[in-house]
Amino acid sequence: MKKIIKYIILSIFGGVLFQSCNNIEDKYMYNSDSYTIDWNAAADSATTSLVSRFWNTTGHYFVYTPDNWSDTNPGYWPQAHAMDVIIDAYIRTKDTKYSQMFDQWYDGIKTVNFSTHQDYWNAYYDDMSWICLTMIRLYDVTKTDKYLNTAKELWGYIKSGWDETYANGGISWEYYDHKWSKNACTNGPASIIGSRMYAITKDESDKEWASKIYEWEKATLYNPATGAVYDNINGQTNELSKTTLSYNQGTFLGAAYELYKITGDITYLNDARKAAYYAISNSSMIDTGNNVLRDEGDGDGGLFKGIFMRYFVQLMLENNLDIVYKNKFETFFNNNAETLWRKGVLKQDILFGTSWTTPAVGTTQLTSHISGCTLIEAKAYYQNNKK
Repeated sequence: MKKIIKYIILSIFGGVLFQSCNNIEDKYMYNSDSYTIDWNAAADSATTSLVSRFWNTTGHYFVYTPDNWSDTNPGYWPQAHAMDVIIDAYIRTKDTKYSQMFDQWYDGIKTVNFSTHQDYWNAYYDDMSWICLTMIRLYDVTKTDKYLNTAKELWGYIKSGWDETYANGGISWEYYDHKWSKNACTNGPASIIGSRMYAITKDESDKEWASKIYEWEKATLYNPATGAVYDNINGQTNELSKTTLSYNQGTFLGAAYELYKITGDITYLNDARKAAYYAISNSSMIDTGNNVLRDEGDGDGGLFKGIFMRYFVQLMLENNLDIVYKNKFETFFNNNAETLWRKGVLKQDILFGTSWTTPAVGTTQLTSHISGCTLIEAKAYYQNNKK
């Protein structure tokens, strides 16, 4: 193993020592002499805060800023990710205080769907994809048919967004005015839907859709030399936006990993591994001083890191993942969780902001808080399921 040390940081506050090296076989050294964190208790606290500060108990949706119960326009797509945290908590605890929210959310979020205010269709294909993925998870944990039926309905809408007029394929970003924009945030989740639908229905067409969408994204928005996933292509000009964002890395690796699970093709696992490694090692993606995912801003950007972690933790649990990568991934993952819990939240509030290295100042937004909750639930899940 090389002993080339790029930087060493000693953080007295967190008691953390990092050693970052050039070789994949080198690992970040991680040490904490501070208090031991009970991750199940931390997840309880984080998710309880999500419910108590953001869940509208009469409207049955999540508001955008803490305690703003008059908010009737909190955004549609964050509702999926907030419910995903609730599902995580239910899987972990089997507590009915979480499962009783399922049906309430199912009806309540229709009222904050700005496209219709009465059902689940939305002009943005990515928004429908997030809701569809959550419906599939609700079906998985309850076996209640209405969730699967709604997921199938949304899946039909999403597939109708496939368009070969622009960029030789891919699901469009938006229905009315942006059919020419083909985005990673639409195609990655759509491929995941196809694979997860196939796992339930065994309908070969679902697998074919998952593969077709994935192969288009891989050929168009993925850099196989680096593992970078680019944000979008303008189908009118064929101009490629090479912005890299954590959630696009996450959904691409998620799509690859889901295809690996249903096909056994090692190529997909290698793709997932490469996209994950880019996200945790490239200076455009991380806060290099703290070795955590970087602050990607507020608004929609606040959700991006949590989405990455949701799919990253599933890959980390894969038995066939090379042990060198597994160790590297685990160290990075653990450091993100430890840094967030020790440095990125005020314990009296348990509200997460856009940065995982400093507490939110003043208030925060639903998107950023969901990301923090997702990471803490993911850490508890990993701890409870690691073999």
